Amino acid sequence: MKTIIIMGSTSDESWAKKITDKLDTLGIEWEQFAASAHKEPKKVLDILDKYADDSGIIYITIAGRSNALSGFVAANSGKPTLACPPFADKIDMMVNINSTLQMPSNTPVLTVLDPGNCALAVKRIMDFNS
Repeated sequence: MKTIIIMGSTSDESWAKKITDKLDTLGIEWEQFAASAHKEPKKVLDILDKYADDSGIIYITIAGRSNALSGFVAANSGKPTLACPPFADKIDMMVNINSTLQMPSNTPVLTVLDPGNCALAVKRIMDFNS
């Protein structure tokens, strides 16, 4: 199994590193991409197409503010999608968290706010499936 991390922007790399450091500690293989669902939806779809036939994929999405990325990935992939949005502070979180939590029907996004817990959730999903 493998984890695919999609960040909405390269400015999210420091947040992604917190996740990938823990994935490395857990011995979980990962790849990372930057693609905005708002600005580059075709690029996101190309990433999803690349892994469409691989049943052992778990997606982690990292997008703040108006988080279209997580729902876009969940709706277009059929694979587990964990959102781990980066927030600058508590005020940022209170203003923007609903764009991650309130998804439409048939768009199952699991939200994990702590990067380390996000990596642990991936591990548990993988353990459950093995």
